[in-house]
Amino acid sequence: MPPNHPFSPLSRRTLLQSASSGFGWLALAGLMSERARAVAKVPTAPVPQFRPRAKNVILCYMSGGVSHVDSFDPKPRLTKEAGQALPMKMERTQFNNNGKLMPSPWQFRRYGECGTEVSDLFPHIGSCADDLCVIRSMTAKFSEHAQGNFFMHTGFPFLGHPSAGAWMSYGLGTESSDLPGYVVLRSGESGIPHGGPALYGSGFLPATHQASIIHADGDTPLRNVRPGTSFSAQRKRLDFVSTLDQQFLAQTDHNSHIESAIANYELAFRMQSAVPELCDIRGESPATRKLYGLDDADAKKASYARQCLLARRLVERGVRFVELTTLAYNIGGGNGANPWDQHGDLKNGHGQMGNQVDQPIAALLKDLKARGLLDETLVIWAGEFGRTPFSQGGSGRDHDPFGFSIWMAGGGIRGGMTYGSTDEYGYRVADGKMTVYDLWATVLHQLGVDHEDLTYLYAGRNVRLTDVHGNVIRQILS
Repeated sequence: MPPNHPFSPLSRRTLLQSASSGFGWLALAGLMSERARAVAKVPTAPVPQFRPRAKNVILCYMSGGVSHVDSFDPKPRLTKEAGQALPMKMERTQFNNNGKLMPSPWQFRRYGECGTEVSDLFPHIGSCADDLCVIRSMTAKFSEHAQGNFFMHTGFPFLGHPSAGAWMSYGLGTESSDLPGYVVLRSGESGIPHGGPALYGSGFLPATHQASIIHADGDTPLRNVRPGTSFSAQRKRLDFVSTLDQQFLAQTDHNSHIESAIANYELAFRMQSAVPELCDIRGESPATRKLYGLDDADAKKASYARQCLLARRLVERGVRFVELTTLAYNIGGGNGANPWDQHGDLKNGHGQMGNQVDQPIAALLKDLKARGLLDETLVIWAGEFGRTPFSQGGSGRDHDPFGFSIWMAGGGIRGGMTYGSTDEYGYRVADGKMTVYDLWATVLHQLGVDHEDLTYLYAGRNVRLTDVHGNVIRQILS
């Protein structure tokens, strides 16, 4: 109802404005002016609950499901028993077109002083083995891509919940005044994983914490990032709009969603100069370009290399959470949303994808380490599930959420180790089971946050990224 409606309820603000000749309103107006000025400020990082080991997170997300038995979890028994039936109960798979045991087409080699075995699919990443904590006992609850992606990102299998990056932006703020706390990098042909942009959303958290998607290549890294008028004219226009916004905000009792929208306007203004500067890599040395593979003949590899380089530049500028996306070759079922999804022709499809990401990711690790940033940057390599040790259609593998591999590096994580294991065939977890909740509980711990305390009141209960689960895996902490 309009404020002057005869049956309109009397708000606190109206009461203060009309009672005692309006003296109460004068006091409230003074308080609100202080709060209005605070809205224009960028939220700064609060003091963590305990000493953090990491300040930033980079998630290299391998959408589609990388085969762990072809990458970080060697299973000699698959070679010995190739062509035989799996000698245990098979769970229902996505397509139920299950074949016989299929050995990996790649050899595994020991790398580093630690001797961690990595397949020839990832020789460059293997060279960083002494910095990697390879987790061979990761599990998921879902074997369908969209549900798996939501679960890995939010802890829930459906949309409407904040992504991990949004939670970390909400809980820790940002160290950058000109860039958002959560950034997703895409390249020209990289598709958003099944689940869509909601995978990067803020859910019920204030909108300031949702991801900003930056296109790593091309002339326009962010839509409408280039101003149509001079900065001074824009600033005057924004100040005028802000005056009106603050008046409206006061009428809504400082609704958090409206506050977020106003803060986003201010951030967008500052990003007009920050984003082009971020994406201008002409100042990077020839050695750095060669390290990442920025000029590689494979255009997709060069694009992913640019994402990895920008990820380093983003954490240098204080961005809290950065996520990278891969590009598809449309081989064996892999497509724009699921590049690693090889239900057929796995050797060719995984081979192309490995070539795309191997050198750039290894370069990112080495570059961060050389600059003294790896100690405070937690790098995560993960997908939504693994793939079966038995074939699908003779040359591919189906989805396997019962035990697969991810790895972490930097940010106070012990390097040069493996954690957990799957059975002799790589089908199910045998030891040291790790869940998505455990993963994010551990990441938050390294950022100085107790995952049980990072909550938001929604639908009548305090919701958190780890739901009502999760344990910090202390065995992998240095």
